[in-house]
Amino acid sequence: MQVFFLASIPSPSSGTLDIGPLTIHMYGLMLLAGIAACIALTGRRWTARGGDWDLIFRVAVWGVGFGIVGARLYHVATSWDELPDEWWGPFAVWEGGLGIWGGIAGGVLAGSIIARRAGASVPALLDAAAPGLLVAQAIGRIGNWWNQELFGKPTDQPWGLEIDPPRPEGYEFDSTFHPTFLYEGLWNLGAAALLLVLDRFYRFKPPALFALYVALYTGFRFFLEQLRIDPSKELAGMRLNAWVSLVVFVAAVAFFVWWQFLRGGRRRRRSRERRPEKPPAMAVPRGRVRSRR
Repeated sequence: MQVFFLASIPSPSSGTLDIGPLTIHMYGLMLLAGIAACIALTGRRWTARGGDWDLIFRVAVWGVGFGIVGARLYHVATSWDELPDEWWGPFAVWEGGLGIWGGIAGGVLAGSIIARRAGASVPALLDAAAPGLLVAQAIGRIGNWWNQELFGKPTDQPWGLEIDPPRPEGYEFDSTFHPTFLYEGLWNLGAAALLLVLDRFYRFKPPALFALYVALYTGFRFFLEQLRIDPSKELAGMRLNAWVSLVVFVAAVAFFVWWQFLRGGRRRRRSRERRPEKPPAMAVPRGRVRSRR
């Protein structure tokens, strides 16, 4: 019996799927699939905490809308020179080009406003959504495979990704590259599983779990940026997204440690310091009894 080993990962010949007269953009479909998975997991975790599905649907509608707008604005602001020349270039979301930082910021901002207006706990909702966000990001990365984008440096490993010409400048004669989007997707799934396990066995102070999600994602993303070769603005010789990842990672870790382990102790110490001391009891000579008036 012959055993065949995968020499490389093939890429789709097109980023669309034609079903009769209908043309489906797979990048957009993967985004929708990721959003659906996030809503399902977040809703299940939120209702287990005593919340209701109605709030999740409202947060999803506004959060997804503002998340996409924020993600596109971030990409347009940092990669303006890569957009199509046509007037609709900044709006061509179906061709890829969504910045995760803008997406998270826009979605969290809109979702927090809706939750606050509904009288729900925003930190608790953020913790409930953290694993689902990672799952959504993992599924969304499959869209990069369909578009043959966001891959890394050349590699001859068996999991190298085949990229069709035209290839990036300087890599015209290389055919297989690191599938960095696959690395990120697998990491996100593992991180989501880790958060679910930790949340089950440990007691976190909301939104500590969300801060841990941010730290896990940005920490890995920083190292992943060193592999990527897609065009990117640079600052002091390092990719802009690497800088953003590093800064956000440090901030998330600092917040997590302070909020989860230090904040409670400081508050207890302050409460003890502010608590007035009880006046000493008045001594009563033996054999005598105080009169009660």
